Amino acid sequence: MLKLSALDHSQICEGRTAGDTLLETTRLAQETDKFGYTRFWVSEHHSSTALAHSSPEVLIAHIAAMTKRIRVGSGGIMATHYSAYKIAENFRLLEALHPGRIDLGIGRAPGGTPLSSRALQEGKYNTGDQTPQQVSDLTHYFHDNLPADHRFAGLQVSPVIPTVPEIWMLGSSQGSDRIAAQHGTAFAYAQFFGVPQSDQSIASYKQNFKPSILNKKPHALAAVLVICAETEEEANRLAMSSNLFYLKLEQGRLLDTFPSVQTAEDYRYTPNDLENIAAKSHRRVIGTPAQVKAKLLAMSEQYGIDEIMVVSPIHNFADRVRSYRLLGEVFELDKQH
Repeated sequence: MLKLSALDHSQICEGRTAGDTLLETTRLAQETDKFGYTRFWVSEHHSSTALAHSSPEVLIAHIAAMTKRIRVGSGGIMATHYSAYKIAENFRLLEALHPGRIDLGIGRAPGGTPLSSRALQEGKYNTGDQTPQQVSDLTHYFHDNLPADHRFAGLQVSPVIPTVPEIWMLGSSQGSDRIAAQHGTAFAYAQFFGVPQSDQSIASYKQNFKPSILNKKPHALAAVLVICAETEEEANRLAMSSNLFYLKLEQGRLLDTFPSVQTAEDYRYTPNDLENIAAKSHRRVIGTPAQVKAKLLAMSEQYGIDEIMVVSPIHNFADRVRSYRLLGEVFELDKQH
């Protein structure tokens, strides 16, 4: 049975404020909790007027306190900016507050501009990709089994608790899937990014997976842009906002807010713009509940996974909640719990 989860970027929609957006993210988490979704993740982005938060661990604490059952996590923590020890402390505390409900998703991207990265890493000296070492350290910290020859042997991560957060490696490249496979973490494939030649990431992860204290078998999901409505026409209309937003993002012109459908309809597209949008449409799942279900089931078969993480950038909040509700109903998520 296919499980569904949710990823929310807290995009500030046109006509609304950061405060409005954070309330909507919280309400969406509560609704997906009721609908039967498995997990709810929030992202990390910096130096952006278009997104309402930059500290996922703070938002996770709030959302977990405002929900009852759903797992809550990061999609993801941009580990390059931080020490593994501090990440472990943050997420162990979250796990202590909400046992069995916390996910630590780790990303390798900067999540912002070069300037914000310099500010976040001020005073740090990094050489090369530290992610493999950080994942190894986090595994040892969470399980209190630092090797005797570890550079921080004897270090304690507090609080000391009997449960551990799930560790997920996030990515849309074979570099990330290799790290996940090597260290035995779960792997979340960011399909909605549309990175060329990334479709084999999950297969590569599974093929190279090494059992670990974290997972005996490979465990993967795909994060997919999904917009669902009662009619195909309405779903395509709602998708116009995300079409324009991602078009401008790819052109290096991030919009200050997530555009309304009206703004997207009024935009003067060039023939090249329309061609670009059409070329990306096959990666997005848009339609009625029956259409979306069929496409997601085919995708789960293609990737060999049993979980899809739904990303639904829809300007109108009621329409966004309805999209998640319709999906939950057609997949009968309430019967999975």
